[in-house]
Amino acid sequence: MDVLDKCRSWTTDHLRSIGLDSYYRTVDDCFGGTEAHFEGRRVVIAASHDYLGLSGDDRVREAAVEAVRRYGTSLGCSRAVSGSLALHEDLEDRLARMLGQQAAAVVPSGFQANLMLAPLLGTGDVAFSDFANHASLRETVGLSAGEERRFRHADLAQLEQMLDAAPSQAGKVVLTDGMFSVDGDVCDLPGITRLARACGARVVVDSSHDLGVLGVNGAGVTEHFGTGADIVTSALSKSLASVGGVIAGPSEMIHYLRFHARAFTFTAAASPANVAAALAALEILQSEPERRIRLLTLAERLHNGLRAMGFDTGGSTTPVVPVHVGERMRCFRTWQALCEAGVFSTPMVYPAVPEGSELLRITLTAAHTDGHLEQVLTAFEQVGRKEGIIPDSTPDTYTPVRITGLPVQAQARPV
Repeated sequence: MDVLDKCRSWTTDHLRSIGLDSYYRTVDDCFGGTEAHFEGRRVVIAASHDYLGLSGDDRVREAAVEAVRRYGTSLGCSRAVSGSLALHEDLEDRLARMLGQQAAAVVPSGFQANLMLAPLLGTGDVAFSDFANHASLRETVGLSAGEERRFRHADLAQLEQMLDAAPSQAGKVVLTDGMFSVDGDVCDLPGITRLARACGARVVVDSSHDLGVLGVNGAGVTEHFGTGADIVTSALSKSLASVGGVIAGPSEMIHYLRFHARAFTFTAAASPANVAAALAALEILQSEPERRIRLLTLAERLHNGLRAMGFDTGGSTTPVVPVHVGERMRCFRTWQALCEAGVFSTPMVYPAVPEGSELLRITLTAAHTDGHLEQVLTAFEQVGRKEGIIPDSTPDTYTPVRITGLPVQAQARPV
């Protein structure tokens, strides 16, 4: 059998023929990270995780440009050879301190940051993973010699049973996202840590989506809960407006992984431009907390504006807003109609979500204006009624969302 046979039989031609193929579509001329041109119209980008709106900030852009002028576009080799700059070490030191860890390693992508965990899991070791974790956490267990056992999303009772049933001699680690990227909910880190400590397991938190969003200083779920994790990973492509990833933990672990994690040792160093951009964004994140408050305020208004119309945004209490649609083709039709109404969102269908749980994921950033918010809500109301997702008349009541991490004095006004 030809290994390429599977490629010939798999197609999205049907969706493309009816104009509903929503993936890998090209946008042009991004305007400040909030708008872009898409197929002849200007749309609000409500599908980005540039939470603090820093990708278009002049200070971040200039930092990247200056790094290119000084170091070039690429270092041409791995960190282990001649690809380590003081720039890399500065970012690693600052991220380690921010995350409350001894040391950190910066890699070219957030996916790679999680793959660096693989050497920690040997034969007989067990990783306990939340079913809703990012795919990169699953991949890292697959690359390791360890075994994966998945527990139902946020089901700590099942996690406790699984931990109790694991061999006492096995090395154990619990893997969880901090803020889940589809459902928008936040892990119960204190509960997970309590269970892990009771059986000698380590805790790994992927803070890709909560870094810069949660915690009084934007350090993520560990700061939000005041509960430390043994290891923290994160992408730099969300609040830090760059491309790359970081893994932070005990200094001896980071030193070990620098030599044993193939995802680090045998990859080119993160580009100077990306590292410099992340450093500039980190400085702004820490010195301008009002950006985080703006983000959370917009998110609360977005949630409650949608809920007031009759939309279901699930259990999210964060800037990740899942709008439940519940049928594959209706999800694609709604996405297309929203694009025509000037709003670019993200359709989530199987296998990203279970069949029958299709949704549109939307996020606004701190750079979006009140006008952008109103445009998104207006488009959703018009399209939602046309598709029968919400009733023709506004419901009398709805259950409001209180956004995680938003100070009481900054509570969002009704839309």
